[in-house]
Amino acid sequence: MRALVQRVASATVEVEGRVVSEIGQGLLVLVGVHESDTDTDADYICRKVLNMRLFPNETTGKAWDQSVMQRKFEVLLVSQFTLYGILKGNKPDFHVAMQPQKAKPFYASLVDKFRNGYTSDAVKDGVFGAMMKVNLVNDGPVTMQLDSSTPRSISDSVEEAKP
Repeated sequence: MRALVQRVASATVEVEGRVVSEIGQGLLVLVGVHESDTDTDADYICRKVLNMRLFPNETTGKAWDQSVMQRKFEVLLVSQFTLYGILKGNKPDFHVAMQPQKAKPFYASLVDKFRNGYTSDAVKDGVFGAMMKVNLVNDGPVTMQLDSSTPRSISDSVEEAKP
């Protein structure tokens, strides 16, 4: 699973000219699902996104000190199969992305993981499979990429071992 995480001042998703989701300050997360992804990949992405320290601590003035949950900000998830696109010549190919009929329930379960891991009302999402217009005001700009198949570091192993 691949996630492109952007710190935003605000973000919206439009489908057919209508706003279907919007958030204020928080994280916009573009999510690509690989054909071999499992619940373990989804758990990893959810945990990492919700705990990424991408926000300053306004009390102490420390940069990169607080997560979206600590700041009580919002999260907007948007499915994006093109994150697994590769070029064959000049034409994109998406054969390693999970097929839509399997990806739709898998993505829905990821959204549920975020809602259960944080606050349900603070997690929004787009419309799976729809042609969406995503508008954002990038804050920073801050953009991070996560890939659940990347070998995990020692710090991840230590973090996962914590009760």
